[in-house]
Amino acid sequence: MSVQPRLNRMFSEQGKCLDVAIDHGFFNEFSFLSGIENMKRAIATIVDANPDCIQLSVGQARQLQAIPGKRKPGLVLRTDAANIYGTALPRFLFSELIDHAIEHAVRLDAVAVCVNLLLLPNQPELHHQCVRNVSQLKRKCEEYGMPLMVEPLVMLANELKGGYMVDGDIRKIMSLVRQGVELGADVIKADPCDDVSEYHRVVETASGVPVLVRGGGRATDGEIVSRTVELMRQGVSGIVYGRNVIQHPNPAGMTRALMEIVHHGVSEDRAIAILSGKEG
Repeated sequence: MSVQPRLNRMFSEQGKCLDVAIDHGFFNEFSFLSGIENMKRAIATIVDANPDCIQLSVGQARQLQAIPGKRKPGLVLRTDAANIYGTALPRFLFSELIDHAIEHAVRLDAVAVCVNLLLLPNQPELHHQCVRNVSQLKRKCEEYGMPLMVEPLVMLANELKGGYMVDGDIRKIMSLVRQGVELGADVIKADPCDDVSEYHRVVETASGVPVLVRGGGRATDGEIVSRTVELMRQGVSGIVYGRNVIQHPNPAGMTRALMEIVHHGVSEDRAIAILSGKEG
């Protein structure tokens, strides 16, 4: 069954997408809850700003799909819960698929599902589990015509920065992105690299599969805007930002500014003006 009908709902006619991730509560990490303590309100705020997609867990997706009307973002359903994000690592690491993930996605009218492909230093068992997860989902996605978004994450050693953080090494990112493509990803959600002016190399490595770049931890408005403008110049198909939207003092304004960058290629100055409410 073709995944194209759902991809058509996810991406614009020009092949661009802004996905706002609000699935952080899935990971049992208290610091991730900032800005999303009240999920009904958080989802309503983002829906009103009208991004292309919202990324949610199976337990919270109902909050989006209960909103009436035809004009609302598509649902990207997170399919796996992991326990790798704390400052102190547990004895046993996992990234576990929810049961019957693709059936849940169909029932909830998702436009895609998202799954991790984790590469952590000295944790080959976790990487193996993620490869198995992607492979299992791919078979069911093909059966139901559900696009598969693979999230290759290359992390630094946990002890270096008090928790797993983006490595930023473009060679590692390229290798893991290609593995995600080889495993059958319809969409890639990838790390940014240290020098975003090189990101065209990641896009090329993805071999035609659209690449969305994740935001990672909180950054300043200037950093987020300038990075996004450059990433779009580098040929990415869009972005998946979570904490840099929902933890922002003005999440709706940030969403609108990012939408203008992704879909209309506005400048950094113009995006900052939109964010500050001074456009005109």
